[in-house]
Amino acid sequence: MPATKQQNANATADLLLKLHDDPVLFVQSVLNAEPQKWQREALENVRDNARVSCRSGHGVGKSALLSWVVLWYLITRPCRVICTANSANQLNQVLWAEIKKWAGMMPKGLRNELEITSDKITLKGIDSSAHARVSSRDRPEALQGFHHERLLFIVDEASGIDDIVFEVAQGALSTAGSKILMVGNPTRNSGYFYDSFHKSAHRWQNMRISCEDADYVSQEFIDDMAEQYGESSAIFAIRVLGDFPENSDSSLIPRHLIEAAISRKVEPMNVSPVWGLDVAAYGSDRCALAKRQGNVLTEPVKHWQGKDLMETVGIVLNEWEATPYMDRPSEIAVDVIGIGAGVCSRLQELELPARGINVAESPALGGRYQRLRDELWFRCREWFEQRDCKMPDHEELVSELAGVQFKILSSGKFKAESKDEMKKRGQRSPDLSDALVLTFASQGLKASGSVNHFAFTGELDYGESSWIV
Repeated sequence: MPATKQQNANATADLLLKLHDDPVLFVQSVLNAEPQKWQREALENVRDNARVSCRSGHGVGKSALLSWVVLWYLITRPCRVICTANSANQLNQVLWAEIKKWAGMMPKGLRNELEITSDKITLKGIDSSAHARVSSRDRPEALQGFHHERLLFIVDEASGIDDIVFEVAQGALSTAGSKILMVGNPTRNSGYFYDSFHKSAHRWQNMRISCEDADYVSQEFIDDMAEQYGESSAIFAIRVLGDFPENSDSSLIPRHLIEAAISRKVEPMNVSPVWGLDVAAYGSDRCALAKRQGNVLTEPVKHWQGKDLMETVGIVLNEWEATPYMDRPSEIAVDVIGIGAGVCSRLQELELPARGINVAESPALGGRYQRLRDELWFRCREWFEQRDCKMPDHEELVSELAGVQFKILSSGKFKAESKDEMKKRGQRSPDLSDALVLTFASQGLKASGSVNHFAFTGELDYGESSWIV
């Protein structure tokens, strides 16, 4: 005998009640997916706790987990779900796209009940909606202004979100019945995300997911990271083990500042481009060419090795000739220590705007830095600190920039770690990052007014003559 409408409605209500209390069953039966062990634990933690914070290695399945939680909460109860991330790219191209993917895998009848736009998901006939909001220092109100008796905050790449965003959102986060799930790579040793595992840990259900605990991270990736950076490195701790680095201040330029510049959407300043050329002889060191236009590194840093000086000149000349006239640099800053002097002279003979930079010379701010190289590195740091710059996704460059340490001399001056000092502790010469740093020596850029002065403004409280490690 066919079931009546009332019987169907009762069966649907019973199913929704069962799914309301069992997110794992929801993923299995509605999304037709089988969670990994750590994902099952995380789903149950969100169900049973108001505050859940997960730090993890790279590629373990965080986006899938967040998508499942959003859809489970949205469909099984009236609610408001607020999704945020540290950048528009992470939120829209990664998390929101993942939610759409899993929504498309639901049964047709349920899928048709969802209305999905670029920043909102609603469920027809029920007071349930999910909203996408980018978190940034310039827009700290991202998590503010939402009110509902069932609020769920989804925070992706939480380590990269500025504390002021969480401070502004405290009112909503304190709403009775609200929940928050934070996930991310533990890239810095400070901030709201870091505190959730340390001084505020008693208020959070914490999880750590290593790549070794994930079903879909290849052993090859883990082995490559260990070989390239070392198992004791901060990069291995962050990207593989899901651990906070021992000291986020070990780098002259903190990694989280660098990574934040990758997905930032900004337009280049209306200034002439400048190029930086770091020249190397035969051996393991590389020649590198960086191209920067004001606040934007316009393309990944090019590099090559095994070329003689005239071949290097030819490579730079080809780059110049292949560049549209209006995009050609006003200056090419060339490191002229050693063999770079010959390259610079030949480029000048070819009437390219090459200018020799001797990074061993005295800096403009002689009371603050030991050499010009130190000053240029700190200029580069301030460029990232302004939080209005952009660079391509170039992991090798990111690692080099974050790998340079600094120390404070007994004179009180700052000194960037030298190439030889880096090699002694097993690091490769930072040729790509040195090319970028050279662009901050450009006189043309200063004349344009895009950079007025640089000064290191961070608070430092370290011993006088030891490396910050």
